[in-house]
Amino acid sequence: MADPVAKRLLVLNAGSSTLKYAFYVADTLACLKREKLDITDGDYLGAIETILGNAENLAAVGHRVVHGGEEFHDPVLVTQDIYHKLEALIPLAPLHQPHNLKAIDTVIQAYPDLPQIACFDTAFHRSQPRVNQLYALPSDLSEQGIIRYGFHGLSYEYIASILPEHSDKADGKVIVLHLGSGASACAMLNRQSVSSTMGFTALEGLMMSTRCGTIDPGVILYLQQEKGMPLADIEALLYKQSGLLGVSGISADSRDLVGHADPKAQMAIDLFCHYAVRAIGQLAAELQGLDVLVFTAGIGENQPEIRDRITQAVSWLNPEIHVIPTNEEYIIAAHSKAVIE
Repeated sequence: MADPVAKRLLVLNAGSSTLKYAFYVADTLACLKREKLDITDGDYLGAIETILGNAENLAAVGHRVVHGGEEFHDPVLVTQDIYHKLEALIPLAPLHQPHNLKAIDTVIQAYPDLPQIACFDTAFHRSQPRVNQLYALPSDLSEQGIIRYGFHGLSYEYIASILPEHSDKADGKVIVLHLGSGASACAMLNRQSVSSTMGFTALEGLMMSTRCGTIDPGVILYLQQEKGMPLADIEALLYKQSGLLGVSGISADSRDLVGHADPKAQMAIDLFCHYAVRAIGQLAAELQGLDVLVFTAGIGENQPEIRDRITQAVSWLNPEIHVIPTNEEYIIAAHSKAVIE
């Protein structure tokens, strides 16, 4: 039984449609409670206030912060200056960064002296070769920070940390598919990020629940120049009206679409799998082979039909296949413990 007076770490992980939180014993990182809340009405603030109302003996609060930009490669103790720098990155992660910062601000209001630690989804990918971080844009734009950052790094870091428990090829050529409401793929060598499908923002790469993934940039120019679509409407289209929702016209949730009779629902699943298979081929080419393929996150862990369709399409690569539940909260707790010690 956990010591009722032991100091605790609270982890807050605000996603695009969910709020995950967990309590850990600060000294041992033993998990006391871990839960995921579906935030269907967008009331992250109310949910966080409820969680804080049940918090006791807090040593610190650790947060998932989606975008760290070029400056933040490691977890940091949040100060007013740090907070403002993270605010400046909101345009690069408009679905996530505001929720991440709202969580930090809510804790400040309740516990102004409580240490808060920001842990970044972009940090894991800073090990990538520079060539994999660049776009074919003028170099002065790259120097201004318009590069490929990659995301879901906390999830990939956790998978990398426990993969040796599942495979003796963990240090080999590995691709991890983080398939959830947001989706991406990461190629690893020696359990370090080599390449990833997401780039400057969390729009690039795989098809997602409401995000389009990679498209021809000319589509955006066409919508603006020829169709007269305002930028705000284009942003809403790309982030909130595309992906599974847009293609199916039915739902952003794969659980509603798998097995659905409507041909558009089936096309949405077909396209989702197609994006994933294409990404595996690209990343396997960069790795020059593939030893291990890992599925994780909500769809990756819980949708066997989607997994089977993807694995069958890449069976010619002959990888080991693993389904490993991710645990971003544990990684955030471990980083938070290290920062406050």
